[in-house]
Amino acid sequence: EVRLVESGGGVVLPGGSLRLSCVAHDFTFSSYSMSWYRQAPGKGRELLATFFSENEAIKYVDSGEGRFTVSRDHAKNTLDLQMINLKPEDTAVYICHALGVSVGGGWHEYDFWGQGTQVTVSS
Repeated sequence: EVRLVESGGGVVLPGGSLRLSCVAHDFTFSSYSMSWYRQAPGKGRELLATFFSENEAIKYVDSGEGRFTVSRDHAKNTLDLQMINLKPEDTAVYICHALGVSVGGGWHEYDFWGQGTQVTVSS
């Protein structure tokens, strides 16, 4: 059973840094994408960045003005999100998403979400 488990969240002072990690348990698709989203209180889910397996590319939708960096560790099967110079408006639940594609017997997509990890930026 595929499980996405996020870790690394917490409470940090403005200007601080955090590194979030999403472990994709039993996620063995050869064609897939993995993404980081966040959801602030009272707001909708916001896509930050997506990693694509086909070309090992990372597409940023919101890099936090260059403060967010996503990386994929194949050995650990993780998608990491490094955040620096955090601001109070970065306070949110950060959520990992994976989309696996299977083409055997037709095109099938499989959607997986983690539970999220809370990031609170406050003085």
